[in-house]
Amino acid sequence: MNKRDLAQQAATGNGEFRTKAVRAGHHRTGEGEHAEAVFMTSSFCFPDAESAKAAFVDDSGDNVYSRFDNPTVQAFEERLAALEGADRCVATASGMAATLALGMAHLQAGDRVVCSQAVFGSTLNLWTKYFGKFGVEIVTVDPFDLSAWESALSDNTRLAYLESPTNPRCEVVDIAAVAERVHAVGAKLVVDNCFCTPALQRPLELGADMVSHSATKFLDGQGRAVGGAICGSDEDIEPIYLFMRSGGPTMSAFNAWVFLKGLETLDIRMRAQCATALEVARWLDGQPQVKQVFYSGLPEHPSHELAKRQQSDFGAVLSFEVQGGQAGAWSVINATELVSLTGNLGDTRTTITHPSTTTHGRLSEDQRQAAGIQPGLIRLSIGLEEASDLIADLSKGLAAL
Repeated sequence: MNKRDLAQQAATGNGEFRTKAVRAGHHRTGEGEHAEAVFMTSSFCFPDAESAKAAFVDDSGDNVYSRFDNPTVQAFEERLAALEGADRCVATASGMAATLALGMAHLQAGDRVVCSQAVFGSTLNLWTKYFGKFGVEIVTVDPFDLSAWESALSDNTRLAYLESPTNPRCEVVDIAAVAERVHAVGAKLVVDNCFCTPALQRPLELGADMVSHSATKFLDGQGRAVGGAICGSDEDIEPIYLFMRSGGPTMSAFNAWVFLKGLETLDIRMRAQCATALEVARWLDGQPQVKQVFYSGLPEHPSHELAKRQQSDFGAVLSFEVQGGQAGAWSVINATELVSLTGNLGDTRTTITHPSTTTHGRLSEDQRQAAGIQPGLIRLSIGLEEASDLIADLSKGLAAL
């Protein structure tokens, strides 16, 4: 290994964030390639039977099969782990696959999961409708009420799960305070870091045990591929890897390569998108058709001070409630022309959606109310367009009211 390769390897451990984002996990194959190689192969060959046995049975470290052992996927895992400050990462086929693998690895019948009420609709459905029917007890709580966490946490609690900021109201949960209470009963805290990414927030430094991601969102940043990941200590991630190896919710090599490219620009994208989000939020806050803006960058937002302590910026997602309920929200959305009407977020193109009839549409009305999702609520994920163009487009939407 030459000095350049050694320097690149060192970046995984001690480099600054932007250096890790472009260098960590890049192990050249010997061909001298500058960009990471894409290993589009289902399996790997061995020089002899002894080597095959060593790889399959003795864990020699040689690659075996791309369901669990692909160098491009491993490069993405190493890079994301370095950015999150984790020992290890497992990449999966989607963000929901990461949550599935988490539960399958760490839960059994009789265990309890305490989950925030304010999470992605599919996350809540996965816990309650699927793990619940196999004897796992699911308790949902107001994530901002520490006494609610204390009441719900019990000796049989194995996992606690939250998002911060929340989807779609962008409220901030005190991760350190929740972690303290979760650890008091010997449970593990898992934080979905999809909205902030490690560019803005590192939950492991705040006391979380594991961090989950939908890599589909800001980690990719351009709406190109679907994937997920979960990061943490070797002890916590090993059983997840073993489930992934057997169960097969695997990230493809090509998608891993796409995400590697996305991580390279993560920091500069997030900083630019945060700045535009704040500008748009301030403008929305002054519009008479808007009842309330949910963005922690606004000083009057109840999470503003906590977000300043817990995050390095306020994020690129915001939501706002308009007059007229669902009909009003649909009128605004339908009158816009520039922004993309889609349920995805974290793109270079600004997206707009109506949470109560899309991303959270399969929840019960009681569940939506518990999460504060009103019929007039609209979610924006700010991209890289000029703020003035976004404001002009939203003006057309609000004029429809």
